[in-house]
Amino acid sequence: MQKEVPYFIVPADAPRFIQMVGLETTILTGLHGEKMMMVLNDTLPGHSVPLHSHPHEQVGFVYAGKAKLRIGDKERIVQKGDFYCIPGNVPHGDTCIGDEPFVMLDIFYPVREDFIEKLKLLSNEESKKEE
Repeated sequence: MQKEVPYFIVPADAPRFIQMVGLETTILTGLHGEKMMMVLNDTLPGHSVPLHSHPHEQVGFVYAGKAKLRIGDKERIVQKGDFYCIPGNVPHGDTCIGDEPFVMLDIFYPVREDFIEKLKLLSNEESKKEE
């Protein structure tokens, strides 16, 4: 049985995991049977997310901070208030600029099942530590 989709989201209560050193992800939606997933991705100061691609469509908004964002063969400096669109399978990556985290509010379609699996693995690891 699926959990009820929460209508109001509290980011501080949402599950969070580290994708790689310098990149932290908070999953806001997509864990309760939704067709899309919304996350906050924080690239920490002094860090970069290397070029990568995935089949999911990704649209978003710069929630905080500033970064050099590369999408396909285009690159620009983005900051709070900017929007972007990354089609599926298009390489993209970013480099945080400045002293505050670069925070992207990302919406993926379809849901990132790989993120859900990472959360399950982390949950299982935490359960084993408590035993």
